[in-house]
Amino acid sequence: MTPSAASSGPGAPGLDIPAVTVTPGDTATTTLTVRNDSDIVEAYSLEVVGDCASWTTVEPARVSLYPGTSETVTLRLEPPRSPEIRAGEMPLGVRVLPTEHPESVRVLETTVHIEEFRELRTELAPRRRRGWLRGRYRLAVQNQGNTPVQVAFTPGQAGEELAFAFNPAKPKLEPGESAEVGLRVRTGKPVWFGSPVVWPFTVETTYEGEQEEPRPYDTDVRAPLDAEFVQIPIFPKWLLALLAALIALLLLWFALVRPAVRSAAKDAADEAVQARPTPGGQQTPGGGTGSGAGSSPSPGSQGSGASSGGGGGGSAGGDTTVGGGQQSAQTIDVQSASGETKTGTYKVPKDSVFGVTDIVVANFQGDEGVLTITFGDRKITTIAMETFRNQDYHWVTPIKIPEGDAVSIEVTCNKPGTPATGRRAKGCHEVLNVSGVLSTTKQ
Repeated sequence: MTPSAASSGPGAPGLDIPAVTVTPGDTATTTLTVRNDSDIVEAYSLEVVGDCASWTTVEPARVSLYPGTSETVTLRLEPPRSPEIRAGEMPLGVRVLPTEHPESVRVLETTVHIEEFRELRTELAPRRRRGWLRGRYRLAVQNQGNTPVQVAFTPGQAGEELAFAFNPAKPKLEPGESAEVGLRVRTGKPVWFGSPVVWPFTVETTYEGEQEEPRPYDTDVRAPLDAEFVQIPIFPKWLLALLAALIALLLLWFALVRPAVRSAAKDAADEAVQARPTPGGQQTPGGGTGSGAGSSPSPGSQGSGASSGGGGGGSAGGDTTVGGGQQSAQTIDVQSASGETKTGTYKVPKDSVFGVTDIVVANFQGDEGVLTITFGDRKITTIAMETFRNQDYHWVTPIKIPEGDAVSIEVTCNKPGTPATGRRAKGCHEVLNVSGVLSTTKQ
């Protein structure tokens, strides 16, 4: 373009610049004609000023003219494709400085129309998710164009097995602005057993209200983003294998092991019953055995033979005549207060031996504490009372206690229990029943 010249006094050049349109990333040129209207030879320096100066050049940047002559220079505009070069109008200024008459400097301004362009950068992470029913992804979107845009997202999947949700659904971005959008993918139904199921899908980024036909200056090409959701089964294969192994073990137990265990236990119980003799099982003069019926007490045998001891224990007993001795049962009753230790005893009578075969301990209140049973100087057992309500012990071979020695029960009461009445007792109460054969030592 060659505009008409204009005179501005001695040494002032005649110049003019038409408006120009340029797209960022492209190149546009315009011309400027400089004419010397003075009567001397003059040199002119040309410099671009304003917002366009960083990407506009003048060729040549200096001209020398004789009076009445002119020369055309070229302005080359090369704006970068960047969000910083906003779409719209920008001022362009060229300063023309005469060498001989610097006071005649002039700045010519014109308008540069920056066309808009669109460019989006999108990233989807991660590209592969695993889950039972849903997976979460992140969409990073950046507007690298030079005009504000509102973007939308269009998911794609071969079937209709997946549902998609974006948050936010349609973000609006200024030039150079970025945003992170959450994507949630969900399946319609779970996979209970078997192998994982892979669901591939795509996400396409579009402009809200975008025309069907692209504009000539819009060179943005947006390829769909590919991703996968791997739906894993609720029950993995190893769990099924474990369940199958457990079922097989149960079947093996009921089919083979359990019958063998029950048979072995029954055999052991039968052997124990057969090995235990009947107490006092000698033949009586009347031909009876063990029951004491029709027999008479041996000389020197005692009756109840009960005694008390320990300041809180009492005992009572009953005898039945048996061949070779008397079947005797004695009861020792011990009552004690909380935090107190008391002892109850039964002392074997003179000229007698007590062969103990059975004892039964009763803790009917559920007291807490420690109970110790002693035969003479021999400790039989120590029991934590809170672990039982009734406990019994039996011996195939009687434990013999000589005259003068005692069967003792020592009770340390830590906490009284609650009997059947439902109200906590004021003190502990334990009962020991000891049974066996009381024989005389006299000849």
